Amino acid sequence: MSSNDQQGGTGDGARQAPAQATKQRSKRAKRKIAAAQGGDRKEGGGGRQGKGAAAKPRRRRPVKTRNSGGDRVAIVAGLRTPFCKAGSSLASLRAVDLGVACVKELVQRSEIDPREVSTCVYGQVVPSVDWLNIAREVVIGAGLPRQIEAYSLSQACTTSIKAMTNVAESILSGHDIIGIAGGADSTTDIPLKVSPRLRDALMAAQRAKTIGGRLKAFGSIALGDLVPGVPGFNREHTTGEQMGEAAEKMAKLNGITREQQDQIALASHQNAARAWADGTYAQEVMTLLPPPYDSPVVKDNIVRDDASLEGLAKLKPAFDRKHGTITAGNASPLTDGASALLIMRESRAKALGYQPLGFLRSWAYAAVDPAWQLLMAPVFAAPVALRRAGMTLKQMDLVDMHEAFAAQVASNLQAMASKKFAVERLGLRKPLGEIDPAKLNVNGGSIALGHPFAATGARMVLTALHELRRRGGNRALLTLCAAGGLGAAVVLEAT
Repeated sequence: MSSNDQQGGTGDGARQAPAQATKQRSKRAKRKIAAAQGGDRKEGGGGRQGKGAAAKPRRRRPVKTRNSGGDRVAIVAGLRTPFCKAGSSLASLRAVDLGVACVKELVQRSEIDPREVSTCVYGQVVPSVDWLNIAREVVIGAGLPRQIEAYSLSQACTTSIKAMTNVAESILSGHDIIGIAGGADSTTDIPLKVSPRLRDALMAAQRAKTIGGRLKAFGSIALGDLVPGVPGFNREHTTGEQMGEAAEKMAKLNGITREQQDQIALASHQNAARAWADGTYAQEVMTLLPPPYDSPVVKDNIVRDDASLEGLAKLKPAFDRKHGTITAGNASPLTDGASALLIMRESRAKALGYQPLGFLRSWAYAAVDPAWQLLMAPVFAAPVALRRAGMTLKQMDLVDMHEAFAAQVASNLQAMASKKFAVERLGLRKPLGEIDPAKLNVNGGSIALGHPFAATGARMVLTALHELRRRGGNRALLTLCAAGGLGAAVVLEAT
C-alpha cells in the first residue's frame, strides 16, 4: 500500500484533497513532537520535573510478560542471611563470603541440581579491590559447576532487582535458563582511600630497585598524607550531597514532619518485631556461623521490639543539627547481608516438580535529576509498572516500599496520592492513589531490618511473595529508591 493509500486515497485521487492531507501530516507531526517532549521523558522515568503543562500519556503496546511458549517468569525459591548492623555480628565476613553462604544454602534447600543452573547475576554496591566479579566468585565459592556463566552489576539500592529482571528478560526472550539472582554487601568491609601523594609514593617505592630508592619515595610525605579517607558511597558525586541531606531536603520541600517520620520508623520496628516473634521470617532467613565459629547468627540484629515514639523523639538530627528531622532512628542503618533468588520459566519449574513462590508480572525503572528530589524516582516507576501489568494500585494486596529514610517514604506516599503531582510531574490525569497502611510494609522495612544495599531488593521480593501466600492474596507492588536519582517498581503475583 502506498503512502497515499494510507491517507485515504489511491494514486492521483489523493491529490484532489491536498489541504486535508497536509492537515493530517501536521497533526501527526504535532503528536510526534509532543511525544518527544513529554512521553519519552516520562517513560524514561524522569517525568516532567519542571513547571508547565503536563504531557499527555501515550498509548503503548502491552509489555510482554510471557515468553513465546506462554511461560511466565517463576521465582521458585529465595533466601537471605540475617541483616546485621555494620561492625557487629557479621563483621568478620566480607561481601563475597556472605554471597557464597547464601547461594550455597539456597541451592541446598531448593534441592536444585547445580548442573541445571546456567547463569548467576549477582550484585555488590560497596566495591572491593580484591575481586572484579563477585558473581563469578560466588559461583566458584559455593561449589557450583565452573561452567555457569556469571556476571556482576551495581545499580545502588536497586541492584538485586536489576539482577532479577536481567534473568527475567533472558527467559522472556526465549532462553531456557535457570538463574540465580541477588546481591551482597558488607558496609563493615569498606575500602579506605589514601591521599594522592601517599598513593604516588607507594607506587614509586614499588618500582624502586634499592632500599634507598624506596625510602626516597616517601621523602615528601607529610603527616596529613597518612590519614586514610572513607569512600563517599553515601554521597552524590554530581551534587556533593549526602543521601541524608537529600532526604532532609525532601522533608522540607514536601512538608514532612518529624512526627510523621518517627511514626513510620515505629511501624517498621513493630511490624518487623512481630514478624520475627510469630515465625514469619523463619523460612526466609538462614543461620550463619561467622568466624571464630562460636556464636551462630540466627536473626536480624537491628530490629527493636521496644521501640517507642518517646524514644525516637529523643534522638538528635543527624544532618541539619538545628532544624533537621532526619535521625538515626528514622533512617536505615549501614548493614551487612546477602540475598538470592532462584528463577526459571514456569513450565520448567513444573517439570522439575516445583511450586513457585510466585511470578514476576511486570517492572519498570525510572530516573530523576539528583539535584531535584533524589529519592522520588519510585513514584515515576510505579505507574509504568502498574500499566504494564494491566493493574491499578487499588488492586494490590500488598505494597512493599524500600525505607531508605522515613522522610522518603512519606514523600513518596504523598506524591502517589497527589493529583497535582500526577498531572504536573507524571503526565497522568489522576493520582495513583493512597496506600492503605494495613497493606504497607507489613513485616517491617529497611529502617528496622537494615539495608545491605545490593541485597535489599531480593529481600523485598522474597518477603512479599511469602506474605501473599500466607494471606491468600495475589498481587504486590514493590518500589525502591536508589542513589543517583534512580528508582524501580515491580509487580509480583502469587498464582
